[in-house]
Amino acid sequence: MTTTQPDASAVLLVNLGTPDAPTSAAVRRYLAQFLHDRRVVDLSRWLWCPLLHGAILPLRSPRVAAQYASIWLDGRGSPLRVHSEDLAQALAARLPQRTVALAMRYGEPSIATALRPLRAAGLRRLLVLPLYPQYSHTTTATVVDAIDTELASWPRPPERHVITSYHEDDGWLDAVAASIAAAQAPAPGERLLLSFHGIPERYAARGDPYPQQCQASAQAIAARLQLPPERWRLAYQSRFGREPWLGPATLDVLRQWARQGVRRVDVACPGFAVDCLETLQEIARQYAQAFVAAGGECLRYLPALNASSVHVEALAGLIARHDAGWVE
Repeated sequence: MTTTQPDASAVLLVNLGTPDAPTSAAVRRYLAQFLHDRRVVDLSRWLWCPLLHGAILPLRSPRVAAQYASIWLDGRGSPLRVHSEDLAQALAARLPQRTVALAMRYGEPSIATALRPLRAAGLRRLLVLPLYPQYSHTTTATVVDAIDTELASWPRPPERHVITSYHEDDGWLDAVAASIAAAQAPAPGERLLLSFHGIPERYAARGDPYPQQCQASAQAIAARLQLPPERWRLAYQSRFGREPWLGPATLDVLRQWARQGVRRVDVACPGFAVDCLETLQEIARQYAQAFVAAGGECLRYLPALNASSVHVEALAGLIARHDAGWVE
């Protein structure tokens, strides 16, 4: 999706991506592209590719397709794509002098698909905003890879600047805190869990700053909400495979709280710009059921910022600040 202005500069929003249908075949295509990325899974191709195509994709695709089907928006499609498109359109309306385009790192519209119309329009300056507040080489860096691969084929590539993270941006932190407070009113849960997508521990051990940035975001959000330490916690979700991942695990924390007698919890996912499978299905359904089964009473998922006005204003401010540092 592209909203074009007669301008030689553009903002490209990039999100992770989604299958184009809630079917096993579509999910298999999407997961194959995603899990073939060496930044996402860095195992030897001799080991990983046979495992991926011989076992993981055949077994996971039907199950994941059923999960997508349970959250698919009738007449519109995948929540991640729908909310991302709504956000891009709202941001374009907020920035009428800018060209705003949207791409997905995996699936469609691809980065190449989104950039080629801008090339035809004479693009000379590109500001890339990956919709990942916290940097990781498994997310943000893969966007940079794809951008640079596409631009390398251009006879005259534009200047490009990437907003690599905004985990401590005041405007974004204020928006997240305000959204959580509004969703909790008038009766907040006994505890607030801030759940972020996990990555393998060895990635962090090699220098990926992701856990430090998640911690910084969580602490700043809790401070804005004036939460004492015993009222909130950070955790990591969406583990895959058997190797150690960042902890504590979201599901482990929820079960522990339930065993301790906590009856009502709220869960927010500040690492996700818009709602998607990991929030709507994993947290709001799977983990909510697990919390009740462990003895809890109610898990309330607090929605992502999506295309809310506070999110649009936060991103508009972020873009303006990066524009101000870009020398003409």
